[in-house]
Amino acid sequence: MNWKTEWKKLALIVVCFLAAFYLPIGSGSFDNAIFEALHLIKWYAREHVLLCLIPAFFIAGAIGVFISQASVMKYLGAKAKKVLAYGVASVSGTILAVCSCTVLPLFAGIYNMGAGLGPATAFLYSGPAINVLAIILTARVLGMELGIARAVGAILFSIVIGLLMHFIFRKEERQKAEAQMMMPEAQVKRPLWQNILYFASMVAILVFANWGKPAESSGIWYMLYSSKWLITSVFAVLLGIFLILWFEIKWWKIVLTAIPAAALSFIFPHEPMLPFAVGVIGLSVITSTNKGETGEWFGSSWTFAKQILPLLLFGVLIAGFLLGRPNHEGIIPSNWVSGLVGGNSLWANFFASIVGAFMYFATLTEVPIIQGLIGNGMGKGPALALLLAGPALSLPNMLVIRSIMGTRKTVVFVLLVVVMATITGMIYGAIFS
Repeated sequence: MNWKTEWKKLALIVVCFLAAFYLPIGSGSFDNAIFEALHLIKWYAREHVLLCLIPAFFIAGAIGVFISQASVMKYLGAKAKKVLAYGVASVSGTILAVCSCTVLPLFAGIYNMGAGLGPATAFLYSGPAINVLAIILTARVLGMELGIARAVGAILFSIVIGLLMHFIFRKEERQKAEAQMMMPEAQVKRPLWQNILYFASMVAILVFANWGKPAESSGIWYMLYSSKWLITSVFAVLLGIFLILWFEIKWWKIVLTAIPAAALSFIFPHEPMLPFAVGVIGLSVITSTNKGETGEWFGSSWTFAKQILPLLLFGVLIAGFLLGRPNHEGIIPSNWVSGLVGGNSLWANFFASIVGAFMYFATLTEVPIIQGLIGNGMGKGPALALLLAGPALSLPNMLVIRSIMGTRKTVVFVLLVVVMATITGMIYGAIFS
């Protein structure tokens, strides 16, 4: 008998027993934190899994199947031109209105296809951080100077973080670049313009299905919001046409999916999730039962879903238990948080960055949260620090990043975001306080 192994098992049993024995069931704060965790994961499942994650999984799967590895390496690989690679990665969030979790399948897709660590992490940060709607909402609600600071800071952050990640892990990146130089040029099955239109239709579905309601009930942003499902439907039809013309999908399979989706949209006009769900199920059935590259597309998408979704849901559950939902408390009282982010001290900025890094923010929700904290005495520096660290990171996000690029790179990435957010908050607070 290996006593060393057995003692570890005994220690685990004792710890679990003591945790169960002293479980504070009946305590108001503990019971409320459990409720908040379940409430947040229910909300996440309803609002994000179907509309955000599943389209992102399909896009990530398509990257792995329909975009050649040579193409990814040409523009984002370790040997790619730095200006082009970081330029593309740093402004990607202006197109993708996604949160810190939705960007993960897309990051995994380009990283697994050979993108350099620097451009990939620049994309990972910029995807949720440079959300054009969130920046406009920040400027309107929290002030123009904070909105501009957030936009400029996020773009610079993504480039600097990407460059630092590349420099810190330059030995591994050099080895990756040398290996990529030996790879043969992949054969292209269809013209570039067809792939561009195909991906553009999927990205448009992802963006418009999740288009947030603007602060004002007029103007172009509200017009787009009020027409979001019509626009999403148009791009879904285009995607179906592209699949028929260029991906050898039988036309009657697309029609069999389109008819019930269209019928549900007319019967239940105020329940857009129903036809969207039918479309997702139909696309899944069509691609999973098809042979060739469309079958590989579903297989690749399913691989990302298996890897990412369980970790995300577990992370959301823990984040809800610790910090609760917006305007609701978890096990950590909200007055502790608001009391620790006043002024412009190093501690206030650092604490705001840490809270932002671990708390889960859905797209656009960070603005009203910070508005409430500012009303309770939050300083301008910590507000910017939270805006720069919060949307780009979260506990669920960290768990998934670790499974993609390892513990060491994940720790360095998180530390870079927290440290840079802290420093930027202090500088901004010193100038505008």
